Amino acid sequence: MTINEEISEAIDTRSMAELLSFMVSGQDYSVDIMSVREIRGGAKATPLPHSPDYVRGVINLRGTVLPIIDLAQRLGMEAKTDNDRNVIIVVTIEDRTFGLMVDAVSDILAIPQDELQAPPEMRADKDRNFVSSLFIVEERMIRILDLGAVMPSAKEEAA
Repeated sequence: MTINEEISEAIDTRSMAELLSFMVSGQDYSVDIMSVREIRGGAKATPLPHSPDYVRGVINLRGTVLPIIDLAQRLGMEAKTDNDRNVIIVVTIEDRTFGLMVDAVSDILAIPQDELQAPPEMRADKDRNFVSSLFIVEERMIRILDLGAVMPSAKEEAA
């Protein structure tokens, strides 16, 4: 490989979005792979009183208390009961770490940045847009979550 080919390949790699895709209530979603700390099998969360309805509770992750968010319920979909097939995606945004309970992890995708499309302006609550971008893979529309919007604010956490 020549120097020019190596430089070209490095530029192509930087212009790609690397995403972890997963299923929530039969729909395709994804998050930036750099925000994913780990993927765990379903774990029984310990409920906390007075927490928001989408917070399933907390789990012990190697000595750290980790809040678990039922992503279906947080996105306004019908929440499912815990089962052995649920998966918890542990994500970190800024200095906060949470678990996102999803139905299944699908794939790791590398998508060119120029294929990402902004979602249409249709939301009723303009302060809560959970989807930052959309893209199509094999006839499937996949949504990229804005973890900053999905994660509860400090004010919501205190509830």
